Order: sequence, then structure tokens, then C-alpha cells
Amino acid sequence: MTSVRDFLNRSAGRVSRQRRRPVAGLLLLLLGLVLTGSLYAALAPSSSADSAASDEELIEQGRELFLVGCSFCHGQNGEGILTEDGNQLAPSLVGVGAAAVDFQVGTGRMPMAQPGAQNPTKPDAYTQDEIDALAAYVASLGPGPAVPDPADYSLAGLSEAEREEAVARGGQIFLTNCTACHNFAGKGGAMPHGGYAPDLSNTEARHIYEALLTGPGQMPSFSNGNLSPEEKRDVIAYLYSLREQPGYGGFDLGGMGPVSEGMFAWLAGIGIAVAFATWIAAHTARSSKTKKEEVAA
Repeated sequence: MTSVRDFLNRSAGRVSRQRRRPVAGLLLLLLGLVLTGSLYAALAPSSSADSAASDEELIEQGRELFLVGCSFCHGQNGEGILTEDGNQLAPSLVGVGAAAVDFQVGTGRMPMAQPGAQNPTKPDAYTQDEIDALAAYVASLGPGPAVPDPADYSLAGLSEAEREEAVARGGQIFLTNCTACHNFAGKGGAMPHGGYAPDLSNTEARHIYEALLTGPGQMPSFSNGNLSPEEKRDVIAYLYSLREQPGYGGFDLGGMGPVSEGMFAWLAGIGIAVAFATWIAAHTARSSKTKKEEVAA
């Protein structure tokens, strides 16, 4: 009987230890989760608060710059201003997004030097940090397109074959949608009402992407629903390929297309031919007159 009792006691102790092991593991797991959650709750809100505070500071800095340099035309809250006769002095900036500010101010088009049909490019009046602050403030007025990331318009990471395909696709898109205004080589051209399509030969990739996204001036906007980010990138790749393309025909006449080429043909080609024909006619008439005078004598 004693041996049976001892056997049962040992068996019960063994079962009890086996039951305690899963319970201990579960307790350790719960303890780890509690510690992890506590650390996250202690650290994550702090970083989020710091980020929110820095965004608020950037927006406030942008508002101060806006009130000094932009509010005269666009209003103190970016609502736009109408003149006494009902014309729009400057449009509302609510909803234009940070991309529009980065394009207009980054290319020197804003602030305007004087009213006109179109704002020309000029040296920047603000540093990039100030432009970022202005963009942050305008973006806070209403949702709109954000400043693109360099990865949106860069071909980095693509193979040579993929880059060639991107340039070919971009060329087709550009020739279909853009040549009517910008010329087949992106050299620009005249537009109605005193406007013009600018030369894209020296425009930065970021600003080309922003122009496609926001549609400044008379240019239509190509949202991501019209042209995907990849298609915008391909258009930029095509324009950059034109900068590296040599002039196979020699003097390219500025790449202005048939107008400049036709003018050159008239002035240089037909003009020289007409001058030569006139010279021949003048000398032929003089020679005939001299021969008649000799015969008469």
C-alpha cells in the first residue's frame, strides 16, 4: 500500500509540474506584451507630438512669409481678391496644394514682378526652406497635390532596356498631348491672349512633374487619373533624352520646327537663288547692249 501511495503522489506531482509550465509560459508572454505596449505608449506619442509640433512651426513660418509677400494679391487667408470691377486680382489658393506653390515660387514665377498675361521665370525670391514653409501653409488651407518625391520622376533602379522603353513611351505621350503648345522638341511656342508655352530645355524634372500635376496658366492639368505617375515620369525621361540628342543635321535652328526651318529656307535658299537670278539677268542685259553698240559702230 505504501508503494502504491508513493507512486500516486509522484504521478500527481509530475502532472502538477507539467500543468504549471504552460501557465508560466503564458504569464511570461502576457508580461512581454504588457512591457512592449508600455514602451510604445511611452515613446511613440512623444515622437508623434514632436512631428506635429515641427509641422505647426513650419506652417506658422509659412503664414508669416505669406502675409508679407503674398496676401496683398491672394488675401490674408489665401481666399483670393476681386477688384472693384469684379475681375480676379489673384486666384484662391485653397486646394491648390503644396506642389503648385513649389512650382510657382521655385521657378520664380511668384511673386509676380508686374501683372501680365503670363508670369515669366526669374531668379527665386525665397530660399528652398522658405518655399517649403510657404508650401506647408498653403497645403494646410485645403487638400491638394503634394510635392512629388524624387522617386516619382527618377529612372534610378531601371535597367538600360527599361529606360529606353520609358523614353519611347514618354515620347508618344508628349507627341500626342504636348507638341501643339511646346513644340516637338519642347522648345515652347506662342499661345493665345499673349501667353506662351515655355521652353522646357532647362526646366528641372521636379518642376515638370509639378506642372503636369497642377496645370499652371493655360496648361491643362494631368492628374494621376489622366496620366499615371509612371507616365509622367516617362514624359520627363523623354524630355531629358532630347537634351542629350546630338543635332544630326548640323545646325538645328534652335529646334523650333517647320516655322523656323521654312523661314530659313526662304531667306537663305530662295533668297540666294533670287539674288543670283537677278545678277545673271543684269549682266546678260549689259552684254547684249554692248554687242549692239559694237555692231552699230
